[in-house]
Amino acid sequence: MCELKLVSPGERQIKPIVEAALSNELRLIEAGIHRTETNLKIFEKKYDMNTNEFVSKYENDKIEETMEYIEWIGESKMLERLIEKSNTLKSIRFEN
Repeated sequence: MCELKLVSPGERQIKPIVEAALSNELRLIEAGIHRTETNLKIFEKKYDMNTNEFVSKYENDKIEETMEYIEWIGESKMLERLIEKSNTLKSIRFEN
């Protein structure tokens, strides 16, 4: 468990500001997840293969490396990172 203590020298409450910033970041990440999933679906349709199958073949050198395949791998890794960030933000709770 990670813990973070924020201190502000001003009189203004910082909790609503931090909550809004986290909410906005989550909204941006979820938009990124949607775009990345759309990009993955385009690759899957084009190559008639789901991403998990493609990644397995790619990692086991069963297919030749091309620029499009590198992009596909990149989109797959990006989705993993975005989901991880989203889950982390969703798990944050505030204690008073």
